[in-house]
Amino acid sequence: VQLGESGGGSVQPGGSLRLSCAASGDTDRTYCMAWFRQAPGKEREGVAAIYTHDGDGPYYADSVKARFTISRDNAKNTLYLQMASLKPEDTAMYYCAAEYRGDCPDERWGKKAEYAYWGQGTQVTVSS
Repeated sequence: VQLGESGGGSVQPGGSLRLSCAASGDTDRTYCMAWFRQAPGKEREGVAAIYTHDGDGPYYADSVKARFTISRDNAKNTLYLQMASLKPEDTAMYYCAAEYRGDCPDERWGKKAEYAYWGQGTQVTVSS
């Protein structure tokens, strides 16, 4: 499966952005799909994850709970991340990731090693 992110940009603190991840290729399978982010000098960290079919997830990092919402539109093969109340510490490159499996791993959904497929990333900058 190929992944392509869009929707990044610059926003003031308190603002909102919606990221999209379009999937193409082998989209008939079931996947755990996730958003990761990586700030300069830091490790890539899981932000949110959701399974492509009902019954599993979503999962969120504590730092984004109640501010970010992950969702999917299977008809469009697109994953979304709605981000609200953005903070300067949310500044990072945001990546979409996917792994073919029967669910999202409860304890390891935010570990980059769990995902084989990655997009190129989209930059989010939160600054006044």
